[in-house]
Amino acid sequence: MLKQISIRPASGTWVIRAGGAVLGESSRAIELTEGERPYVIYFPREDIAMAFLEPSAYRSESQLIGQATHFDIASKSRTYKNAVWSYEAPSDEASEIAGYLAFEVQDGVAVEQI
Repeated sequence: MLKQISIRPASGTWVIRAGGAVLGESSRAIELTEGERPYVIYFPREDIAMAFLEPSAYRSESQLIGQATHFDIASKSRTYKNAVWSYEAPSDEASEIAGYLAFEVQDGVAVEQI
């Protein structure tokens, strides 16, 4: 069977910004590629200022990874709805991302390598 998920350490240091504020910086981020989709950077929860994140009732599902919980980002200028997700109990193939956070890049939210 062809492996559909690839997880590896993300090289360098990564930063997440929302509404002009730095929410976190990590040299321990990981990169996940799911099938043919572009890679996504996942940040260790300990490297993120969780005070900016508010739990959301929204849930999403990946056939390969499992159910994701979501968070809103509360910045000074606005709230970014469901802009963060985390797999608390991912599939065995994606177990390395358990508890890590990923961010939806959008106007006002950036994930960058520094």
